[in-house]
Amino acid sequence: MLDYSKGCFLLVATLLLTGCVDWVEDKQDLVQFVNKTKAKPSGKIEPLPEFKPYHSFVYEGASMREPFLALVPYSEPEENAEEPAPPSGGLQPDQDRQKEYLESFPLEQLKMVGTIYRVEDDTFWALIQDNNSEVHRVGTGAFMGLDFGLVIQVDEQKVVLSEIVTNGRGGWMKRSRNLVLSGQE
Repeated sequence: MLDYSKGCFLLVATLLLTGCVDWVEDKQDLVQFVNKTKAKPSGKIEPLPEFKPYHSFVYEGASMREPFLALVPYSEPEENAEEPAPPSGGLQPDQDRQKEYLESFPLEQLKMVGTIYRVEDDTFWALIQDNNSEVHRVGTGAFMGLDFGLVIQVDEQKVVLSEIVTNGRGGWMKRSRNLVLSGQE
């Protein structure tokens, strides 16, 4: 049995070596391919593009006025000076009103999660979830948000608020905001 396996091994080795020898001896087609490839004209290499020269820039703004300094220097008000009164007759939030619970949260932290419809008086109540994951029922006339937001309309998709915010000039102005049902954004 041992002689049979040695014989098979020698036969396979002889066939493999014979194939290699035949390939090494028959390399004429390889030589022809190399010669044909060398005979082809070589490719042209494009020259490098010309680069524009760098022109330096001199910043001359250092001698100009600082943009973040006031034109008129700020002076502390005198201790006896009266504070300017707010514009009379203008729009102002009711500062004396008792704040509702949802007015302690920014409007961005409140989510509308549903509605309740009352058939008796044909009205919607909004279900508002606060930052503590508590759900509150809100109707028209309620307040919510940090900017004195009065609920003026509730429907099945959104709550419409009218907020009173400062106008940046010592007065107040109204701004409309919507709180949309979650998943409807």
